[in-house]
Amino acid sequence: MITLKNIYQASEQISDTINETPILTSTALSSICGNNMFLKSEHLQKTGSFKIRGATNKVKQAVQDGSTYVTAASSGNHGQAVAYIANVLGVPATIVVPEDATASKLNAIRDYNGEIEECGTTSAERLPRAKELATKKNGVFIPPYDDPYIMAGQGTVGLEILKQLEDVDVVVVPVGGGGLISGILTAIKESKPHVKVIGVEPETANDTHLSLEKGMITSIPGTRTIADGLRTSQPGDLTFPVLQKYLDDLVLVSETEIQQALFFILERMKQVIEPSSAVAIAAAMFEKLGVQEKNIACVVSGGNVDVRKLGELGT
Repeated sequence: MITLKNIYQASEQISDTINETPILTSTALSSICGNNMFLKSEHLQKTGSFKIRGATNKVKQAVQDGSTYVTAASSGNHGQAVAYIANVLGVPATIVVPEDATASKLNAIRDYNGEIEECGTTSAERLPRAKELATKKNGVFIPPYDDPYIMAGQGTVGLEILKQLEDVDVVVVPVGGGGLISGILTAIKESKPHVKVIGVEPETANDTHLSLEKGMITSIPGTRTIADGLRTSQPGDLTFPVLQKYLDDLVLVSETEIQQALFFILERMKQVIEPSSAVAIAAAMFEKLGVQEKNIACVVSGGNVDVRKLGELGT
């Protein structure tokens, strides 16, 4: 498992690249939730999501170890983050994307000078190809979440929350593969163990919920949810034990609840966020957290949504 020391090391490694994102508040949101609500705004981070933290930590380490080439398998936030930091460091990067990737995501990767290769439509097809390319060119494959450097980098979100909100009671985190929440759990539970950390998954993408219930990693078949960044089939081999050790609770939210949270933040707070970010806010809005009159920090994990398709999310 990663340690608090690893996260502080990551913080030093990435400090010249990432932004310390602000905490946003809303009186209206706090009133609805019955808690003092604070939004850790990673949607305002470089490349539009928290993913740049872990990617920077991992790619910098790879370059320090002598690598001159990196790959990733992602059409979304992870791919953009890897392309960005590789470009900053002057290292070529190939991002293996699905054949049906949206133009806006591909354009973002190209803007960071990432080379794009299309491969199939599933992660089961993309991952082996990205690893194969890294092996052929003596490079390094950058995993999306199941890696100590990735996890430690994401854990810096937790350090910032503790610094910005000294009296925080509960931290609420979206859960996909577990890289973000495992890092945050380590940062918070090894610093202030009394602070609760609650994970949130969509009801239709509940692989971590099932895994925790069964006490072992459990996969689910392909699923559909508007929170597309959380469509993992199972938690990571490295991330899951951290959740088992530290997580206080994991709750589920419906597609309708995600939609309502998303549009509340857009309409009332004027913030463009991803549906994957909205799951944490939905859990607070729809009383899934089981707390009242507490200081709640929701991690808004990203804002890379195709604004031209926002209207479709409300149907």
